[in-house]
Amino acid sequence: MTKDNKEETMTFKLFIPGPCAVHEDVLEAMAHPVYRHYGAEWLEIFNETIGLLKQVFQTQNDVFIIPGTGSAALDMAFGSMFAGGETVVIGDNGFFGARLREIAEAYGLRTVLFTAPHGQPLDPDDLRAVLAQEPDARAVAVVYHETGTTVLNPVEELAQAAHAAGLPIIVDAISALGGVSLPVDAWGIDVCVSVANKCLECPPGLGFISVGPRAWECVDRNATQTHGWYLNLRVWRDFAEKWASWHPYPVTLPTNNILGLRVSLRRIMSRGLQTHVERFARASRAVRRSFAAMGFEMLVEGVAASPIATAIKARPEFTVDALSQYLSDEHAILISGGLGQLHGKVFRIGHMGLAAEAPYLEALFLAVAAFMREQGFDVSDETALSGLAEVI
Repeated sequence: MTKDNKEETMTFKLFIPGPCAVHEDVLEAMAHPVYRHYGAEWLEIFNETIGLLKQVFQTQNDVFIIPGTGSAALDMAFGSMFAGGETVVIGDNGFFGARLREIAEAYGLRTVLFTAPHGQPLDPDDLRAVLAQEPDARAVAVVYHETGTTVLNPVEELAQAAHAAGLPIIVDAISALGGVSLPVDAWGIDVCVSVANKCLECPPGLGFISVGPRAWECVDRNATQTHGWYLNLRVWRDFAEKWASWHPYPVTLPTNNILGLRVSLRRIMSRGLQTHVERFARASRAVRRSFAAMGFEMLVEGVAASPIATAIKARPEFTVDALSQYLSDEHAILISGGLGQLHGKVFRIGHMGLAAEAPYLEALFLAVAAFMREQGFDVSDETALSGLAEVI
């Protein structure tokens, strides 16, 4: 059997920062015979799902489900709200902050950055200083959970700084929504983008965008600009308003993905959003405790440390690739390496989906301990499992 065929037949335990291993009931829902994407029966399912999404976003704003990725929804925001040549201030302290800049500049926007070192959060005072020098800025855009470094940026304070300057804020919450506190309306987040395949614990394929009044003002001011049709918020608003009774979106929706999403959202809201969020926090504490006991150091400490994923510094005695390959080949466990300037310097453990559960965590900790012993370290299984008390 070739390596590729072996991987096709194996079931891996996913400890990557998304997509995550999902619950069986989500997969079962997705196996339902295909619904047509319009009509009364489907709209009952769709409208319930939108209502559940709004509860997770904690918003009364418009929410759209976009067939595609989170980057597609970010494309939609930048392309719909601004005209070429306008200025957007962007926070960059990691791989995905840099991507915000790339998306904005692809639409011909002028970008002005405020930055922080990789592994450190953005500073609202730095944003205020930049905004004081950029009177023509049209908006601020930031990443909430910078997945490349596992840093949480202080979005509430950044939103306050943007609003004090009279500007809307766009938040990339792709890997944050449902994993940390994110009250969109209470914090005044004007555009919030996320996906199904991170903390909402579904397979990839669906992006979400929440759009508030300040953002719609930008869209309407930009009405003479045309940046395409599919990812155009005006198009999606028109269908939501004019076709509401049977087809409130301009394209065919992936109905089976939405069936799976509805099941996951029902589970999240039935046990409570805060309870769902705390699952990730407990798993994060377990990972940090067990890996520290085995001699590893975390990249991020304190309040900026993400409970959704953890970046762990490489040891000098072996490479990240060696650890990753061992876990994959010997234990069918997948972890992620570092991105960009952190490549080879850290590895990342995701805490979403089944990776937040004790059986998955136990398997991970024991596998890492076995690898450490092969490298000549005296690491007992008892030491490796010390973090499980956090989740049991």
